[in-house]
Amino acid sequence: MIKIILLLFPTSKFYSCTLTSCPRPAKKSLLPQVGSFILLISLIFWTMACNPKNGTSPFDEVLARQPFSSLTDSIKQQPENDELYFRRAVLLNRNNFPEPALADFQKAWSIHKHEKYAIAIAYLLKDKRADSAVIFLKQALAELPHSYQLRLTLARSYNDINKTIDALKICDELLKVYPNNTEILLLQSELLEKRGDITRSILPLEKAHNITPGNLDIALKLAYKYAETKNPKVLALCDSLIRKDSMKLHADPYYVKGDYYANINEMAKAIQLFDETIRHNYNYLNAYIEKGKILLEQKKTNEAYKTFKLCNTIDPAFPDAYFYMGKCHEALGQKEDAKLSYEKAYSLDKEFTEAKDAAERMTK
Repeated sequence: MIKIILLLFPTSKFYSCTLTSCPRPAKKSLLPQVGSFILLISLIFWTMACNPKNGTSPFDEVLARQPFSSLTDSIKQQPENDELYFRRAVLLNRNNFPEPALADFQKAWSIHKHEKYAIAIAYLLKDKRADSAVIFLKQALAELPHSYQLRLTLARSYNDINKTIDALKICDELLKVYPNNTEILLLQSELLEKRGDITRSILPLEKAHNITPGNLDIALKLAYKYAETKNPKVLALCDSLIRKDSMKLHADPYYVKGDYYANINEMAKAIQLFDETIRHNYNYLNAYIEKGKILLEQKKTNEAYKTFKLCNTIDPAFPDAYFYMGKCHEALGQKEDAKLSYEKAYSLDKEFTEAKDAAERMTK
């Protein structure tokens, strides 16, 4: 302690001068020096706590456990080995310790400006606060300005904080360099849809599908967009997917065709295709819901109720089935049963405010 005091006292004048803007000498007093000394002691110990030395960290207890302890021992032997910090961070994150994982990723990045370290930091920051990820990614791009992954991650982070125009600008810039990159095209489509430009959002999907015609996920995304916009191209696309499905494994093309026919008010064809969807996949819950909605609109309330009830039997935790069962009860004047069904739907999904409002309506 004596050594610490001797080291601190000579600097106390500097801190006193800095903190009081160097006033002209007046009567000598020990109070400013004592106050500065106490403040300096506080600053030193606060800094030591926030910036631990000698290998200590706020996460020591976690880092000393298995399966992290062997890497922790290696880091003590090689404290400037960025790869060791990265490996421990991956292991920490995999075991649901995001805070020490982030600290290790940041340490690895401070030693070596490697793209994979920056990406890992950004994704952990995105989980907490996307705006923090944006700030970090801009700094990282100053170090690695040509990194494709960092730029794409920045676009996604902009999307997370609803800065879709900034995100679209990055997509446009990337597509000049990587015009056939489906990952960028899919993000561009998503951003355009988010801005309400459904028609333009189809163009990147069409290009992505042409680049990878065998990609079922992209084909179905495009098919859903066609159905949503009442575009008859959906029929040829879905028929091609059905032909390719020699094992008859996929029900989605039938469902999307049914959705298209429902959107253009050809309800008989829509019901036929929803039935075909169910034949291919008995657990395709949305097919029951869409079929039941058509029957309900056609005033075939009992038949609609049976359809929704069957859906509910398949999955009792599916809130939509309860909601539309409530609709049927309401149409039949069974307000108490309707209220119970709406309340059940809301209890299963607290974001289902339409069900909550419907239940409250039944009490009026």
